[in-house]
Amino acid sequence: MIYIDTSVMLATVFDEPRRPPDALWSKASFSSRLLEYEVAVRLNALGRRSKARQLADDFLSHVELVPLDAPALSRALQPFPVPLRTLDAIHLSTILFLQGRGIKLELATYNKRLALAAKTLGITLATV
Repeated sequence: MIYIDTSVMLATVFDEPRRPPDALWSKASFSSRLLEYEVAVRLNALGRRSKARQLADDFLSHVELVPLDAPALSRALQPFPVPLRTLDAIHLSTILFLQGRGIKLELATYNKRLALAAKTLGITLATV
């Protein structure tokens, strides 16, 4: 199973040269509900609301979103082995929450800092 980071979702929505293979979206995937907000805010900031928003919604429909609640977020209150920004800490906390429930995940990300923190914690990185 795959944990989808915002960098991967946006690369797909914007059809960037570095984007994951289409097969990624056929795999069982998870993310924090934060993903939905990060994508919407980015699209709104760029004034891309119609076609890009529909595309984002289509991809989001393939992702099981984990609620932004205390159980999923609690790990973000503690230090990580690598300094992280707030939203990255929330994504990493969500991955650890899911792993604690027996869900084996690989992280799909283009975020170097998040990837380094994940590897340090023993989280496998997906090839994207």
